[in-house]
Amino acid sequence: MAERSRRTVRDLRRGNRARVLQRLYFDGPLSRQELGPATGLSSGSISNVVAELAAEGLLEEAGIVDSDGGRPRTLLRVAADGGLFVGIDIGETRVRVELFDLALTELARTDRLLAQHGYDVERIVSHVRTGVSDVLRDAGADPARLLGIGIGVPGIIERDGRGATGEPGAVVHGQTIGWSAVPFERMLRDAVDVPPEVPFFIDNGAKTLGQAEMWFGGGRGAGSAAVALIGSGVGASVNRGDILDEDLSDSALEWGHTTVQLRGRRCRCGSIGCLEAYAGAEAMRERWHEAGGPLPPDADDETALAALLAAAYPGPEGPPPDPVAVAILDETAACLGAALADLVNLFLPERILLGGWAGLLIGPHLLPEIRRYAQEYALRHAIARTTIAMGHLGPDAVTVGAATLPLSDFLARGGTRPAPAARPAAAPAPTAHPHRPAAPRRAEGCAAPPPSARHPARGLRGCVPGRGWQGGGHAVARPAYARA
Repeated sequence: MAERSRRTVRDLRRGNRARVLQRLYFDGPLSRQELGPATGLSSGSISNVVAELAAEGLLEEAGIVDSDGGRPRTLLRVAADGGLFVGIDIGETRVRVELFDLALTELARTDRLLAQHGYDVERIVSHVRTGVSDVLRDAGADPARLLGIGIGVPGIIERDGRGATGEPGAVVHGQTIGWSAVPFERMLRDAVDVPPEVPFFIDNGAKTLGQAEMWFGGGRGAGSAAVALIGSGVGASVNRGDILDEDLSDSALEWGHTTVQLRGRRCRCGSIGCLEAYAGAEAMRERWHEAGGPLPPDADDETALAALLAAAYPGPEGPPPDPVAVAILDETAACLGAALADLVNLFLPERILLGGWAGLLIGPHLLPEIRRYAQEYALRHAIARTTIAMGHLGPDAVTVGAATLPLSDFLARGGTRPAPAARPAAAPAPTAHPHRPAAPRRAEGCAAPPPSARHPARGLRGCVPGRGWQGGGHAVARPAYARA
């Protein structure tokens, strides 16, 4: 409460801008009259905020609708060309970089394929650097319009690495990919060619997937949801509350490293019996290969999973289903169902959504069995109020979610753009003589002061760009060469 009581006029103004922007972003287009009840602001405040945001190019008119007996109302919406975001998915098989406008419409994309399980940090940073450069070039976009870069990565994110490693910015601990306290944000800032004021936002990939589904996909409108990311590895996030409620936050879970089999398979994290050792695409590829499945020795996870599904579900005109492939997928469904039951019992979500590139491949085939196993393992009352379904956003959901990281910050700041980086400090001005008046100030863009400006009796205060030297009730016009 004490913190709220110290809010300044600037804080209140930014808060009002944030309310208007957020409502228009998620519920627009709306009229000024509709914005009042939606934000709790007075009509005068709405008019002022709308005028400011429109002048800054963040709002635009979206048509006119009739009112009940009064004048037609003008609808407003967030202007898609008001800024740019980059979303990046540091995935298991590729680095995907996408450029979005303010409405999160994709403008350009590029993929950088990774060698099988090749997580060399310097290579990943190089892929990000060239990827950002490529999407900006392909879209003909000015880097100065960037409002932020969001990155989804595997592992645990330490927000401020100074306490543990001495490095500023986000530090990534990715045990399964061999990253230990990697100062990822610092490395990206040093490598990526964007203006220095452009902020970077780094978070767990499962959390970015969850945020995308809550904002635009299958979680929209839910009070709480758990979103599973199933790729070569496995993760999840728990998402709670209204997307506009700053007091509620999402959480990334290392769900793939919960135990589903005592004395089970060795996981790539080093433990045994982890969910990821059964439900991850890498593990399914290894299990099929160990069981004698027909796989080329150099098959990657995507190729192997597609072949496993084709063998188990050949279609009506194909050969009989491969019993080994069927058994592997049934065990996968059982492990996923048991692990989802844990999420239900622990967090009581209204919805559970399956996503990730591998989840989108296996889900249409395994979802009925996954639901059945979850019902067997979960508490009856808890599972009765939970729906289990596929995510709605497809394979680009992590990239879209990564872009929502800077977008969320931009909306919360009321559309305030990143401040330009500070210039190097100039040399200190010479100290004025104690008995001698200081020379009038000279602003950038002003010509040298006229002789009269050097006379202390004139009382000139200094130069105002575009208006000339001011003071004493007189303005000294700028000469023609200075106005050019």
